[in-house]
Amino acid sequence: MPWLSKTVFRWNSTVFRCNAVVAAYIHTTVLLQEAVDALAVKPGGTYVDGTFGRGGHSRLILERLGESGRLIAFDRDPAAWEVGQAFDDARFRMIHDSFSRIKEVLRQLNVDRVDGILLDLGVSSPQLEDAQRGFSFRLGGALDMRMDTSQGQTAAEWIASVSEAHLGEVIRNYGEERFAKQIARAIVKARARQPIVATDQLSAIVAAAMPARARESKQNPATRTFQAIRIYLNQELEKLSLALPQCVEILSSGGRLVAISFHSLEDRIVKRFMRELSNPDILPKELPLRAKEVQLLSRPKLRLVGKAIRPGGKEIAANPRARSAVMRVAERINTT
Repeated sequence: MPWLSKTVFRWNSTVFRCNAVVAAYIHTTVLLQEAVDALAVKPGGTYVDGTFGRGGHSRLILERLGESGRLIAFDRDPAAWEVGQAFDDARFRMIHDSFSRIKEVLRQLNVDRVDGILLDLGVSSPQLEDAQRGFSFRLGGALDMRMDTSQGQTAAEWIASVSEAHLGEVIRNYGEERFAKQIARAIVKARARQPIVATDQLSAIVAAAMPARARESKQNPATRTFQAIRIYLNQELEKLSLALPQCVEILSSGGRLVAISFHSLEDRIVKRFMRELSNPDILPKELPLRAKEVQLLSRPKLRLVGKAIRPGGKEIAANPRARSAVMRVAERINTT
């Protein structure tokens, strides 16, 4: 297949090409069977793994594809990019880019329609377990938190200059943290004494700023603050909101969109999007509209497939991170 003869990667907006080839990585993929089952993989279909990670979902999709099938995987993490390089499969293509550019990248590859898209959102276990990535409040390491370590501001750099008011807003809006003001005030006071450059530094500051009753909770006091800063720095919700409409545009009739969320902010966006497109009842404000335009706009583009799926007790016991996962599935309806 000529289109798969080379692998395309995006690095700081520059496209690089290299041969595809690959690797085993021990990583427990959440809702692995359920997600790939939901895609309803056709042997000759074209699929997108929008969040490659360490390739758990991609491997299973490839197992179910026939010789003429295609799989295109996206990830903006250079570490994931390296794992993807090692995939020795002519049906596979790896993209170093965000899934928020899915339509444009596929256009460059001359792919107009796909039969299924999988989005496994949030931070991955390998990212959390690598202390130097700075995602974990449990591991001492550099305060980085970037999904793509080749570009952008680190968490340490951002914390060094952000205003107290804006910091509080980020922690409240992206972490749903009710003690956001107190935490922001404590961080600003602490950085005046010395730079905050390590995860354990930030974790200790956050814990000390919270009331004793909050520190006694089963959840680590720094959980919501770390989540908020990570989501904000990586524009996770914005990129998700950009990607979802593109996914619907490029899905073939009957194609599936499968999204796995790990916190309420992500799930809220996915849930609302799928519901609105499966039961549209809001027309644009730019009236009047012609009857045909009203008919087209009010026609559903998606069909919800079943209810939200959560991991079972066995999976949660084996992989506690799966506890907060929610999977939603929708199918593209032919609107022509």
